[in-house]
Amino acid sequence: MLVIPGRRGKDTCDGITRRELLRIGSSAVFGFGLADILGSEARAKEATTEGAAGGIGFGKAKSVILLYLQGGPSHLDLWDPKENVPDNVKSAFKSISTKLPGVRFTELLPKLAQVIDKATLIRSMSYTPVGLFNHTAAIYQMMTGYTTDKVSPSGQLEPPSPKDFPNFGSQIIRLKPPTVPMLPFVMMPRPLQESNVVGKGGTAGFLGRAYEPYTLYPPGDDMDMKKMDRIKVDDLKLRPELSPRRLQQRARLRDLIKNGMPDLDEATKKYDLDSYYGKALGLISSGRAREAFDLSKEPKNLREKYGQNTFGQCCLLARRLVEAGTRVVEVIWPKVANSDNHSWDVHVGLTGRMKNQSAPMLDAGLATLLEDLDDRGLLDETLVVAVGEFGRSPQRGVSTSGNSNSADGRDHWPYCYTALVAGGGVRRGFVYGKSDKTASAPVEKPVHPTDLLATIYNAVGIMPNTIVYNHLNQPRELVKGNVLTGILS
Repeated sequence: MLVIPGRRGKDTCDGITRRELLRIGSSAVFGFGLADILGSEARAKEATTEGAAGGIGFGKAKSVILLYLQGGPSHLDLWDPKENVPDNVKSAFKSISTKLPGVRFTELLPKLAQVIDKATLIRSMSYTPVGLFNHTAAIYQMMTGYTTDKVSPSGQLEPPSPKDFPNFGSQIIRLKPPTVPMLPFVMMPRPLQESNVVGKGGTAGFLGRAYEPYTLYPPGDDMDMKKMDRIKVDDLKLRPELSPRRLQQRARLRDLIKNGMPDLDEATKKYDLDSYYGKALGLISSGRAREAFDLSKEPKNLREKYGQNTFGQCCLLARRLVEAGTRVVEVIWPKVANSDNHSWDVHVGLTGRMKNQSAPMLDAGLATLLEDLDDRGLLDETLVVAVGEFGRSPQRGVSTSGNSNSADGRDHWPYCYTALVAGGGVRRGFVYGKSDKTASAPVEKPVHPTDLLATIYNAVGIMPNTIVYNHLNQPRELVKGNVLTGILS
């Protein structure tokens, strides 16, 4: 904790004790250590230099919203239905036309069908599942761009570790910090999870705690659709006895330190610590973050349009956060990956669960988010991505991952699935790639999850091949993927 001296000490010329200075030096404001501050500026300049290296779409997005469809949604039953196929392949849901000629969805997505002209569909997401046939390993790959060796036959991994590769959001805020006093990276409404492995792929890993997301996990069970009404952000409030003016007065401590330690001042002046501390204090004193979290300020009819459920209100809050200056928002589908009821992991009961639970929430939340961002002039500078860790098997009732499946269920399928991308320099009303007649494999332009991550980095103005150093100080690329220039404008 930052120590504010109550009276002058005896150890230094300005009355600040050396013990207090040591405590200040080892402290962190919102988790940022001194070493993180001193190194961030140089790294950011190296990674974000556009020059001749930055290509099409480079740096067009100010913010990223990831709607992570944890569990793996069935592409055949949502946005890539197939006709003239065997009964155990064909969706139980009727197909409908969309705003794009020749592009059809199932009847589960009527609202998204009317705004899909604002987005690009990638119908050729694909990877070979070497140890990645189960949720946690696949989630880790999608979120970090890397795979891990420690995968059991069931797909389970060890818990999150400081040695992990960082979530892409942590990488982004390290290299492209916000320019306003606002939370840089928010994750809600629950952590990534399969069984008892919680948070794998959702941490800052070897970057350190300074770049962890602000986790907004309201109390309540996953099936509690009103949990977003109980948002509490007490750690963003000033204590009643501490006014903004008093906080600013306490900030003068850094001036005392600098005056008493000219060598430290000289060593750090090029890192603009005044600006850093100003932003940290501004986050608390300005109230900007607290205001963004207040959903009650939105019109009732708009909240209802997003959907009065956890996912819908998270989509609305994501818009409010990027509008206020947050760089990355990750909305995790509000259900554990391998579970029933509202989960996309439909090994059984696919027809009822998708029709009555998950699909209506996705349809309203995603469609309204795209429309709302566009109406406010924010879509062009906000990259929106909706994707899961894989799709579902073309044939119902078969086992592809060792799980049992009913005749009304589909197993895991990483060989071919769909992602939706919009805003931030992405083409409107476009379909990239194509699946075969049963949506089993791409027949045009396969896209690996690392390619999607490379495209996200490119959109926010970060070179995907930027070198980072892991916990062993070994050089690694941000991601080994190719930017999807074909979806950019």
